[in-house]
Amino acid sequence: MILRETLRSIVKSQMSDLSQLDEGIKRDKLAEIELNKSFATVISGVRRCGKSTLLRQLMKRVQGFYYFNFEDPRAMGFEASDLQKLNDVFAEEYGNLNHYFFDEVQNAQKWELFARALLDRGKYVVITGSNASLLSRELGTRLTGRHITYELFPFSFGEFLELKNKKAAKSHFQEYFAKGGFPEYLKYGKAEILHELLNDILARDIAVRHNIRSTRTLREMALYLIANVGKEFSYNSLKRTFSLGSTNTAIDFVSYFEDSYLLFTVAKFDYSLKKQSINPKKIYSIDNGLSYANSSSFSEDKGKMLENMAFLNLRKNFKGIFYFKGKNECDFLIKEGTKIKQALQVCYELNEDNKSREINGLLEAMEKFNLKQGLIITLDQDDEFEMKGRKIAVKPAWKWLK
Repeated sequence: MILRETLRSIVKSQMSDLSQLDEGIKRDKLAEIELNKSFATVISGVRRCGKSTLLRQLMKRVQGFYYFNFEDPRAMGFEASDLQKLNDVFAEEYGNLNHYFFDEVQNAQKWELFARALLDRGKYVVITGSNASLLSRELGTRLTGRHITYELFPFSFGEFLELKNKKAAKSHFQEYFAKGGFPEYLKYGKAEILHELLNDILARDIAVRHNIRSTRTLREMALYLIANVGKEFSYNSLKRTFSLGSTNTAIDFVSYFEDSYLLFTVAKFDYSLKKQSINPKKIYSIDNGLSYANSSSFSEDKGKMLENMAFLNLRKNFKGIFYFKGKNECDFLIKEGTKIKQALQVCYELNEDNKSREINGLLEAMEKFNLKQGLIITLDQDDEFEMKGRKIAVKPAWKWLK
């Protein structure tokens, strides 16, 4: 429980701080978001990727709003009963307004009940959160069919260029390639920012929320997976590597990494869902810069770094992403509806030594799924050729990335 006057002080302080914060560059996601009083607008994504800044950019669209950040240390101990108290304070201080903006809402108990009540009264509700599973579960209880979710990632290459006031070029891409897209790191350039970000995700979003005592193992597994981006793993192998008592622990830890947007898994494509679930998966990281700063071995494989960046670009636009493995291997398949629509291979440099392997993997996937066109992403090569009646384009990543 929080006293009414304490809430009042926090609200006034947070509202005052908003006017002094940098509005930042306009995010690409902003153009997609339309506020609607019939649906709660949900913005989810990893910590420090810019959700609060996007929230402030949305605030610019409206005349008058309420705002509360539930991650404010002064709001610790916030209970479900405090939500109505908070609403009373809003009205007393700012009158009767229609727009509610809530930051890191997963820290408030039973927030979904309050959000539903506001929607039923014709109010606009916009919320951010850093835990995909938690948001989905709570949205599904009281807000089924009453919310629209948008995922926000660290800066895209285009946003990076806008921040740096640069034009697309190979040299600028190589900077983005190593630094990634976390706004604060790009602004200040201190690796400690990315060290602390990883610590916060592991401690606050995972260990505290899931009552994990073996935090050392949690951290070691996270660092191990970050260092092995683009490589196959199985839950049994993780169990053995980290001497876990149960495979379920490995499954849980990986799901926590995914829920916090730290890591993503990609399944091997199979028409059998059962086989998909038991086949080895591949792992990818939320950001090259975060991985680079926290794992020296990550930076040793430029090909895997490029593959990770390609995955992130795909993940922003597609949910059905798989890898293919037959006689040869193809890095990414894109499934839309019930069909595979795209096949992509990622290769830092296509040369005489790896040409056959890379092309054969892509071509096998194209033949299996009857695709007429395929794509190979490289650092800086631009080419096109035809094999077995199928066209293969080779594109530089800095031209392909959005």
